[in-house]
Amino acid sequence: MHTDVRNPNIKETHTLVASDMVVGTSVYDPQGNHIGSVERLILEKESGRVSYAVLSFGGFLGIGTDYYPLPWSMLTYDEGLGGFRVSLTKEQLEKAPKYGADVDYDWSRENGQRIHDYYGVPPYWTTVM
Repeated sequence: MHTDVRNPNIKETHTLVASDMVVGTSVYDPQGNHIGSVERLILEKESGRVSYAVLSFGGFLGIGTDYYPLPWSMLTYDEGLGGFRVSLTKEQLEKAPKYGADVDYDWSRENGQRIHDYYGVPPYWTTVM
């Protein structure tokens, strides 16, 4: 059966996934331990590429939760886990650039560079599609 990718009700195909299916997806460390969940996706306006996945981590029932922007290139979908795997430990994530729920995060190029430097991956604005 052919899936019509123009259907606004699409959830998933072999190579595509709807954004609402990604938000809330669990994120795991290299050993398969749950370390957070995708809270939102940050898209580049001009290309439409996903630039960051913002992970929620810590807190209880949303109180005290911190948000960690991760370069999208760091996430790999693991079908066995039904979530994303990253090459980070919980301890590395705890030291990463983050912001609180009550903060209007500054998505400037400087902060973007700081995020990419921390994770040791090239910035999305320097990679070719």
